Amino acid sequence: MINSFWRLFSNDLAIDLGTANTLVFVDGQGIVLREPSVVALNNRTNEIQAVGMEAKQMLGRVPDSITAIRPMKDGVIAHFEVTERMISHFIRKVHNNRKTLVRPRVIVAVPSGVTQVERRAVRDSAESAGAREVFLIDEPMAAAIGVGLPIQEPSGNMIIDIGGGTTEVAIISLSGIVYSKSVRIAGDEMDEAIVNYIKRKYNMLIGERTAEDVKIQIGSAYPMEKPMTLEVKGRDLVAGIPKTLVISDEEIREALADTFREIVEAVKISLERTPPELAADIVDKGVVVAGGGSLIKGVDILLREAIGLPITLASDALSVVALGAGKVLSDPILLEKVSL
Repeated sequence: MINSFWRLFSNDLAIDLGTANTLVFVDGQGIVLREPSVVALNNRTNEIQAVGMEAKQMLGRVPDSITAIRPMKDGVIAHFEVTERMISHFIRKVHNNRKTLVRPRVIVAVPSGVTQVERRAVRDSAESAGAREVFLIDEPMAAAIGVGLPIQEPSGNMIIDIGGGTTEVAIISLSGIVYSKSVRIAGDEMDEAIVNYIKRKYNMLIGERTAEDVKIQIGSAYPMEKPMTLEVKGRDLVAGIPKTLVISDEEIREALADTFREIVEAVKISLERTPPELAADIVDKGVVVAGGGSLIKGVDILLREAIGLPITLASDALSVVALGAGKVLSDPILLEKVSL
């Protein structure tokens, strides 16, 4: 009864602190916030100008007096102070800017390949932002829980989480990660590859947001039945004037080929390192793919052909890490098993 009373006022949180987006899960309410991990700072006063979607709209479009920053890079904190202020802003926002009687407990999902120093940075940042207690959980573990895999059973479960900054591949059994591989190749590198491809082939420079739109609209990992094209606008690097061109899905697939090749290689290495008994389980169950990268057309077909195993795409690919961390938040026994 007393615990329920304090939970009512503390609003414990689970945070998927992603390179591209931050999601916040509130105990008893579900996911209440989904915002881009972007902060706009006033260079003169060092005050926050905007956070989240409003700040993302400013990327590449700000005057010298404002800097739009993505404080997370490759799944870890690149700008400690800015990250702290961003987390603090999001915590206040989900609490409707009111003071809570008890500071919240916070679970933060982090890439499985982060160092002890990077873990400490995440923990310190969350504590400085107002958390009374901070727990860390591996992103692939949170994703596996979020998609409903039986991670507590003595059988092999394989998940691939293609995020914004990292791709996480993990083999999970008995609430523990048997083997994991984290490669800092994911959505951001895909955007960069598209920028570089168009620059190299057409002498045209496009922005980061334009590249992301191209990836979402016509990006694919495997040839599609129906060809697609898209009009893209940028700056001609020779003439120095605005330019428009039409690009095809085949060209974008060529631009993304190296990125997907590295992801497939990480998956193959993980399978090679998997104990035989767990590998047998994975043959029967197949592999689950989550994260924003799983939404790119043909990812499941590419992986299926590369490793010869059944591939299942998560139904709510962008939310599974936050949902998994949220489930852990309300299960103290599971929290003790999976927290870092």
